[in-house]
Amino acid sequence: MEETNMDDCEHNRESEVAPALIAVHPTQKSVAVAVGSNLRVFNLQEGCSVSLVDNSGVHMHKDSIRAIQYGAEGKLFVSAGDDKLVKIWVTDSWRCISSVSSEKRVTAVAISNDGRFVSFADKFGVIYAVEIEGSHENQSLPNKKAVPILAHYCSIITSLEFSPDGRYIISADRDFKIRVSVFPEKPSDGAHEIQSFCLGHSEFVSCLAFICNQDSQQWYLLSGGGDSTVRLWDFTCGSLLDTCHVGETGLLQSKEGIDDRLLAVTDLCATPCGSLIAVAIQSLAGVMLLSCNLSAKSLHVARVVPIPGETFIPTSLAAASSSNQLWMVMGASTLCTFHSAPLACVKVLNGFCESNQDSVEQEARVLEDKDLPGSEQLLQTLQGSSFIEKDALSAAAEAVKTAMCNLLIKKQYPSENREFRKRGRNDKRVDKKK
Repeated sequence: MEETNMDDCEHNRESEVAPALIAVHPTQKSVAVAVGSNLRVFNLQEGCSVSLVDNSGVHMHKDSIRAIQYGAEGKLFVSAGDDKLVKIWVTDSWRCISSVSSEKRVTAVAISNDGRFVSFADKFGVIYAVEIEGSHENQSLPNKKAVPILAHYCSIITSLEFSPDGRYIISADRDFKIRVSVFPEKPSDGAHEIQSFCLGHSEFVSCLAFICNQDSQQWYLLSGGGDSTVRLWDFTCGSLLDTCHVGETGLLQSKEGIDDRLLAVTDLCATPCGSLIAVAIQSLAGVMLLSCNLSAKSLHVARVVPIPGETFIPTSLAAASSSNQLWMVMGASTLCTFHSAPLACVKVLNGFCESNQDSVEQEARVLEDKDLPGSEQLLQTLQGSSFIEKDALSAAAEAVKTAMCNLLIKKQYPSENREFRKRGRNDKRVDKKK
């Protein structure tokens, strides 16, 4: 029995699917895609792929990357994942200047707007912070030990963000909660002061995004979750301002092949003023656009933008604040049926801007591959191939439909496996002999 259980655990670990991720430099100087353990970066200004240099003294990622993010000014980039490494890169040379070790697999990362702190969360719900000194200089930093600042008590952290003013760190988890904590002046003191909880989701919270009312300069929080909703919050007091039920719209119900059980919101991306919001949905071949009126504090569905002629289900969305383009990626880490490199497919939606919120149906369109910035060379770099076979694309689409739920819905283990799992844990208490 023990050998069988061991085989089952190894098989489940190997067959676990990690969705592809995408991030765009704030001024669209570069774009990065992570799929499996591969980190691929393309320089949009020079029209060429980027060679990554790791001088941190630690190997490159050896397991699936679960989180990537550019800093607010674009000078820093962070990647982290299942190999328990958080790697900090400077984007002028794309050198890894520091590798921070985590005790558990990493599920989310965040960079403070001033570039002073990197924070990350592990699969046990513990959130850490590490201070970066001299990070904008082209030199390696000592590999520091991260300091734990707060915990969600064994609930997987699904999204992590610093507030734009740097006062708060916002964490979302698998148990439907969003916690707003005051970020301490000294991380070693811990983030014990809770500003608010944003409670309302009935399933896991998958993603967070900030939007700003340009008239009042007040920031609001958006969240998406497994309950097929996008919610608007006044995060400083935890007040729910509006809820958009994206799974109940006729735009989705009228589409064939949509499984009502797989309508989790997997990612959000908003225009700088927050009036237009792109939503990735687990089984939707395309992207949904929401219109947001911050004066009225309301959200409503504008339209669904399909990807013509393809089965493209975005796993991650990103946009630069200085551009009207929405970048999308669909992909998954290597599956047991694949014998090639991890698959990723990149698409760009043109017309993702404030002026199109009323005419978005006519203006927003998906660019053809030949019209993408960097064209064939960009696809070769980010996808691993300039052309992806239809069968491979369909297989990836099926994999990503269930990837998010497999990651976030709590697993129910048979009773005969529980004792085996307990014996295999590396965090169990060991009583000292008297």
